Amino acid sequence: MKVSRTKRLLRHVGYQFRRGTLPLKESGFSSFDEEQILNRYIAELLPAEHSRTVVDIGAGDGRTGSNTLALFKSGWKGVGVEWDARKVRKLARVYEQLPEAFACRLRVTPDNVVPLLEAYGVERNFGVLSVDIDSYDYWVLDAVLTRYRPQLVVTEINEKIPPPIEFRVKYDPEFQSREHFYGYSIACLEELCALRGYALIDLEYNNAFLAPKELAGERALTAAAAYRRGYLERPDRREKFHRNQNMEALHAVGPEEGVRFIRQFFSKLAGKYELSVADATKDAPAQGEDYSAEAPDGRLQTAPR
Repeated sequence: MKVSRTKRLLRHVGYQFRRGTLPLKESGFSSFDEEQILNRYIAELLPAEHSRTVVDIGAGDGRTGSNTLALFKSGWKGVGVEWDARKVRKLARVYEQLPEAFACRLRVTPDNVVPLLEAYGVERNFGVLSVDIDSYDYWVLDAVLTRYRPQLVVTEINEKIPPPIEFRVKYDPEFQSREHFYGYSIACLEELCALRGYALIDLEYNNAFLAPKELAGERALTAAAAYRRGYLERPDRREKFHRNQNMEALHAVGPEEGVRFIRQFFSKLAGKYELSVADATKDAPAQGEDYSAEAPDGRLQTAPR
C-alpha cells in the first residue's frame, strides 16, 4: 500500500512530538491503579519527614507497568534493579533524567538482595519496596524483611491461586518461566506477613500492598477478603486477565480439589514448588491478642480479653 510523502511526514512529525513529550509525563505508569493506591498510603502512613527512598526489584524498562517511576519523578531517591539486558538499557535511559534514581543490572536472589541494599546505602526503615521478578519472589521478599522494614511494600502475587491454597515456587537459580508458574499465592503472602510482622492492607488485581502491623492498624485485611475485593469480584477481571481462563476451575472447587488441580496442571514441574492448604490455626496470635475474628468487611479485629 502506497503512503504519500505528506502522510509519511505527518506521521514522522507526530511520532517525534510524542517522543518529545513523553518525559514530561509525571504519573500514570502502573498497570492499573497501583500508583494512586500507593500515593494514598504514603500520605496516610508516612510522615512528611520520613525517608523518601524506594527500591524496585524487577523494575523492567522503568516505565511500562512501573509502580515506582512516579515516585522517582516526584523527587524520591533509590534504585531500580533488573536482569534483562534489553530492559535494563531502557531503564538506565529513563533514569538519566532522574539524578536520585540508580539503575542496577543484577539477577536478584535471596542471597544477594540484602548486600545489594547495603551497597546502595538503603535505610533499614526505608519508604517503599516493590517486588516483581516473576519467579521466586517469596524468598526474595522474605530475605529483605529479615533485615529491613520498608514502610510500604508492593508485591506481585500469583492471582490465579485463591486462598486458602498456599502455593510458592521454590528458589531455583536456574528458574525458567512457564505458563502460570511463578511467584506465590496470596495465602502464602498472608503467612509471610504473620511471620515478619506485616499486614496485608490492599490488593489491586495481582499487586498486594503491605505495611508493618503497627502502621496498618484497622486497615489490615485477611487474605480471603483482600482476594475477593481486589481480584475475584472485580467485574472486569476476566477481560483484563483473559489468559487465566484455563485456571478458572480453581474458583469453582474446594481447596483440596484445587490442590489436586494444581498438581495436575504443573505435573511436569513436581519438586519445584510447595503446595498445601493453609492451616487457620498455625499462625497463633501473640498473647493478649486474638486476630481470629473477621469483621463483615474482611478487616481483622482484635477481640477484647
